[in-house]
Amino acid sequence: MAPGKAVFVVDDDPGMLRSVKRLLREHGFTAVLFDSAEAFQSQANLDNAFCVILDVNLNDGSGIELREHLVRRGISLPVIFITGNDSEATRRAALASGCSAFLTKPFPAQSLIDPIQKAAAALA
Repeated sequence: MAPGKAVFVVDDDPGMLRSVKRLLREHGFTAVLFDSAEAFQSQANLDNAFCVILDVNLNDGSGIELREHLVRRGISLPVIFITGNDSEATRRAALASGCSAFLTKPFPAQSLIDPIQKAAAALA
C-alpha cells in the first residue's frame, strides 16, 4: 500500500464508524472517518484514499448518489457500500454504480476486509 493512503469511511452511525475503524486498524489499515456526505465532500482529500466505504442511507443524502458524484468528477476509487436497509432496487443501483462490494449490516468482518485488501493490493 502506498504510504499515507487510507480507507475513507462515510457513515452517520457513530458506533459503526468506531467499529469499522477498529476492524481496519486490526488489519493494518488507516481509516479516515466522516459522519455525513457533506463532511466527506467538504473535507476529504481523496488523494489520501485508496478505497471508500459508503453507507447507502446517510442522514444528509444517498451514498449511491455520492458515488455517482465522484464518478462524474473522474474519481475512480474502489467503493464498498454498506447498508442496514437492503432492497433489490438499492442493491441493483449500488452494483450499477460500479461498487467493489455491497454488504448488508451486520456483516462478517472478513466480507469487508477482503475487498479492502484487494484494493490495497492493486496499489502495489
